Amino acid sequence: MTGKRWQLAHGRHLDLGDRALVMGILNVTPDSFSDGGAFDAPERALEQARRMVAEGAVIVDVGGESTRPGAAPVSSAEEQDRVLPIIAALARSGDALISVDTYREDTARLAVAAGAHIVNDVWGAQREPGIARVAAETGAGLVLMHTGREREKLPDVIDDQLLFLRRSLEIARQAGVQDAQIMLDPGFGFAKDADENLELMARFSELAQLSYPLLAGTSRKRFVGHVTGREAADRDAGTAATSVILRLQGANVFRVHDVAINVDALAFADAMLARQTNLPGR
Repeated sequence: MTGKRWQLAHGRHLDLGDRALVMGILNVTPDSFSDGGAFDAPERALEQARRMVAEGAVIVDVGGESTRPGAAPVSSAEEQDRVLPIIAALARSGDALISVDTYREDTARLAVAAGAHIVNDVWGAQREPGIARVAAETGAGLVLMHTGREREKLPDVIDDQLLFLRRSLEIARQAGVQDAQIMLDPGFGFAKDADENLELMARFSELAQLSYPLLAGTSRKRFVGHVTGREAADRDAGTAATSVILRLQGANVFRVHDVAINVDALAFADAMLARQTNLPGR
């Protein structure tokens, strides 16, 4: 796979290409859909972060507000009270790159100041466009995610991806974000039914036309349960299968709850990609 360098805050970067990279999910919330309340105490959150890094996570993604359907919104102050101490503690340890999962401009700015390297926005900079300005001013990596929430979608899943993500890219560029800072996320599960998610998986390689690195966030999503018949906490094997499928179609970074199983599965995907690249005639 062609290599690219993802530029991040605080002078850091990630090289993308030959090896899939895993982003471990650290929800410091009481109500996230599969692990709500498990890591809302700081000591448990830091222990989980250390565990994920030991298992192979390159990035820890810290979120302070659940994005599950129907979740109660929290104030920016409450979100910040949850995530900023964890980010600061992780930054002091220096064990991993840190991402903040937020759509709020003020939370993103404070998180980067506390040590975060990446801003991961589930609204693709379209809820609070000022978040793109934070990335431009700080040099933070910026994940722009597609969502179908609160709008009419186009009937074709890829057409809708292109429509939404091109608008997000326009916002980022106007704010001064450099191309090398940007990663795109097709937003599996965000106002997409099981058929739409499966269609998006089957056609994932079409997103390469946008010419940006891609993040896949399928972990424990409802459509994984639709296929496997498993409840949320038991969907990690199914998640790993989706990670392999999406890696073979060009995804670079994988946002997951269970790091170890996905690291192992992705090692096989990378081995197959390397073997295919080295086949005679290629």
